[in-house]
Amino acid sequence: MRKIAILALGLVVLAAGCTSSPKIYSDYDPSGDFSRYKTYGFFDRVGTDNAQYSTLITQILKDAVKREMAVRGYYYDESNPDLEVNFFVHSDEKTRVSTVPTSSMYVDPWYGHYGYWGATRYETRVDQWTEGTLTIDLVDMQREQIVWEGSAVGRITEKALKAPREPINNAVTAIFADYPFTAPNR
Repeated sequence: MRKIAILALGLVVLAAGCTSSPKIYSDYDPSGDFSRYKTYGFFDRVGTDNAQYSTLITQILKDAVKREMAVRGYYYDESNPDLEVNFFVHSDEKTRVSTVPTSSMYVDPWYGHYGYWGATRYETRVDQWTEGTLTIDLVDMQREQIVWEGSAVGRITEKALKAPREPINNAVTAIFADYPFTAPNR
């Protein structure tokens, strides 16, 4: 089960630890009545938990989502929420093989000229990395249907694995930047 916690950690730290910003994707159900959603809660067991207990990653994600939902006017209600939140993480090992032209360069020490030795050669480069995906779902509990889903996809780095709290918060903030709704006034 430790492997699950480490995997979850690695997958959600992708925002601040990426060499480039993660790609953000989101979509919503146009038949969802976002004008009536005022409260939210979390599934009893979210996708980042393991079978026996809730992980630290889950708690960091919950805190980040609570912050983002409050900014949008939603109230936390664990007893009877309009929306329930779930998290999912996934990783893929990626490999990119590319062939690039190279040549050997020389400098003529007597005349100060430079040039290339012979014909152009080709070098094969192999780049391997782990790509992580964090997905956040909002589910309409009355209809029992997902009404919004946001994901962040990016490379997982050692730096982010060593200090995950800030990257997790950044990933959740980036995902919710694509959430187009606010809660109606109470």
